[in-house]
Formats: sequence, C-alpha cells, structure tokens
Amino acid sequence: MIQQFTNTITKEEISLLPIEEFTGRVIIITNSGDAEKAVNYLSQYDRLGFDTETRPSFKKGQRYKVSLMQIATEDTCFLFRLNHIGIPESLEGLLKSEKILKIGLSLRDDFGAIRKRTNVQPASFLDLQGYVGQFGIGEASLQKIYAILFGKKISKGQRLTNWEADALTESQQKYAALDAWACLQIYNLLNNLK
Repeated sequence: MIQQFTNTITKEEISLLPIEEFTGRVIIITNSGDAEKAVNYLSQYDRLGFDTETRPSFKKGQRYKVSLMQIATEDTCFLFRLNHIGIPESLEGLLKSEKILKIGLSLRDDFGAIRKRTNVQPASFLDLQGYVGQFGIGEASLQKIYAILFGKKISKGQRLTNWEADALTESQQKYAALDAWACLQIYNLLNNLK
C-alpha cells in the first residue's frame, strides 16, 4: 500500500512554514564548452531535477524565448543561460537521453518553450503533477507539493524577475536552483515509499 499524504494545503498554512534554501553549488553556464563539461558531469547520474525560466512579459502580445534551463543533482545545480548559448548539441543530447530520468513539474509548458529554440524530442521525463496523485496529493504547484512533503516553503519572490539580465543576481540563482533541486527531492522521497 502506497503511503498517503495530506491532499491539500492553504497559502496561509504555507506562509507559516520555514523557508527552504538550496545550499549546494550553483554553476552558471554561458558557453558551449562549459555546457559540454556540465553535460558530461550530469550524465553520470540516473536522475536529475529539471526546470526552466522565461523572462516575463508585461505587454500584450510580447513573448520571450526560454532564458534559463536548470538541471540539478543532489548537491549541484547547473544554470544554462539559453539566452546566451541557445541549446547546444551536448544539452540536446541530455534532453533526449533515454538513460537519465529528468524530473520536473508542468513539463508541457517547459517543452513548449524549448520547442521555440530547438526541435529536439525530450525523452525520459517525469512530470510530478501526474505522479503525486497516487500518494493522495491533490495539489499541482511545486510550492504546495513541497510544503506538504517537507513542511518548508519555497519562496516565489524571484519568479517574475528578468531572466535575461546580463548577470543573474544571487537571489535569482538560488531561486532557479531550488526549483530544479526541489523536483528531484520530491521524486526521491516519494519513490522511496513505493
């Protein structure tokens, strides 16, 4: 029998929780040589956390391409600055690798954004939104799922910042890394209960 968790959590309950922080290494990738080294490192793992960020648009009809791709292990998160390097061949190879499970949330949005940069067919991805239901969790947001499982809050303060800035602030880096890492943590916890 699969362990069941609380089905839902309110924003008020989340506001009382301690804030989660990613304390691992954050490595920013701004050229294809470094991207290749990062992919070689990440390819040693059988599962990775995954997320993307796109510069928000505040004008009707204005859209930006995906700016950042975050890929995390237990202790390291690589931030690929796609607005600087596009999606290099090495990174495409990782996205379509069948050997490595990539875990994210609301992946349809991420894949739609990626398709605006490349026609790569992502493989071996798991969307947590569909996965958590079997554990009784009725929430779809990363913040709520994480709060139910770990009793900590993921701050969303950086979500609408400029992901195409020349340099990402430390707050942006930590926020971006945390989202990808949190997806991996959620999967690891639930997968160990099966």
